[in-house]
Amino acid sequence: MNEYNVYILQCSNGHLMCAGCFTHVLADARLRDEMATCPNCRVEISKASATRNLAVEHAVSELPSECQFCNKEYPRNTLERHEESLCEERISSCKFSRIGCPWRGPVHESVQHESECAHPNRSGLEVMDALQVIDQKSAIERKLFDSIFELLGYEKITFNDLQLKPYRTEEFVHRLFYETSRFSAFNNQWVLKARINNMQKDPTQSSEREMTYQLILKTKTTVPLSMHFLILRGPFGDMKVQPQIHRFDFSEQENESPYVPLALSDSAECNRLLASKTINFRLVLFLASK
Repeated sequence: MNEYNVYILQCSNGHLMCAGCFTHVLADARLRDEMATCPNCRVEISKASATRNLAVEHAVSELPSECQFCNKEYPRNTLERHEESLCEERISSCKFSRIGCPWRGPVHESVQHESECAHPNRSGLEVMDALQVIDQKSAIERKLFDSIFELLGYEKITFNDLQLKPYRTEEFVHRLFYETSRFSAFNNQWVLKARINNMQKDPTQSSEREMTYQLILKTKTTVPLSMHFLILRGPFGDMKVQPQIHRFDFSEQENESPYVPLALSDSAECNRLLASKTINFRLVLFLASK
């Protein structure tokens, strides 16, 4: 239990789990197509049956925990603030890092370093390398925004608030997929399908998990459909996703886009989605006019 403000949940028999372990147990059960059970007593657990133990949460918040920088112990409920803004050993960067200084060290040494740092006295030519790295990162972000603004100029734009539900294949080794109900867009029927760890044989053996998805055209089309699409959190979900635009030309012969990454924040977010019965999101579609 290494989170500072962590929920402590318990099964009907009183066995305790932190929120991270709880969602991992539910996610593993989803991947294995099994009922989720308490690791201690094997009683069935779910989001509906598990309850928070506020007394234990309060006790845990008062327990001493070691600062990762100075190795001193502080109550858990004050440790985050200590590490972020008070600890003299916390790691900081030189204020001239934007022009190429690589120094990183304890914050109490930063003043002395910055007074001796050579980077403020470098020539413009020497600073250019560092600025080019910054420009490259900015260019990637700018390209995304420019692409979105360009797409917003399209005549044909639509969005659908959708829900992914789990299902399993009927193969000898059942595989877990997620799929939406059919939805309408641009006078055609579509579905969206998602999978875990790109069809890894047993995702429960991996601590790192990711989701990919594809867009599928379910009706026949006589003309190619040049489609841009992206997934957002939407008004009915809480998915932590970074918008990424994807493009595919749908036709009568090519009616399924390749699987593309669902850019979730981390593996913990993937586990949280797997622990849910359904996954809500918004799909935005842009159709290029011919």
